[in-house]
Amino acid sequence: MSLPEAVGNRIREIRKAKGWTQEQLAEAAGLHYSYIGGVERGDRNISLETLEKITNGLQVPVELIFQFKEDSAYRRALDEHIAVISSQSADQIESLTKINKEILASFTNAKNISDEF
Repeated sequence: MSLPEAVGNRIREIRKAKGWTQEQLAEAAGLHYSYIGGVERGDRNISLETLEKITNGLQVPVELIFQFKEDSAYRRALDEHIAVISSQSADQIESLTKINKEILASFTNAKNISDEF
């Protein structure tokens, strides 16, 4: 798979994790929806400026676009989580992180208790 195809696939995965159509992404990024389709298919060799518009539109860090892993339920769930929190303020993300840590700790504690029996 070529780099434009891999980047296009990641953009599609993240867009879908947000529940957006190509038209919604195009509007948020200030691009035409048919251009987004070409990017997602790997037909377009995009510039860094265009990549910046797309990541700004998606409200995700650019490095997320280059995190290539096998297509899995884990990757989709993680993309969805990032898409959900990425539009929040830094304070809100910190609060969500604390809450998530408490929830995960309670899962671990519950598992340890059930393992004792």
